[in-house]
Amino acid sequence: MSDAVWQKSSYSVQGNCVEIARLAGSYTALRNSRDPEGPVLVFTEAEWNAFLQGLAVGEFD
Repeated sequence: MSDAVWQKSSYSVQGNCVEIARLAGSYTALRNSRDPEGPVLVFTEAEWNAFLQGLAVGEFD
């Protein structure tokens, strides 16, 4: 993950941020910006797309 280029969410407020990085092989990584050395979630392209679709329809509200 040392080569990953992390971007903060545009919805980040008061330091409660999720960061995303696109990885080789169509993988996407997520981490908590408050703990950059902490755990990272890595999703396949299909998993990431399913997550985004869930967000779009309010599945996680």
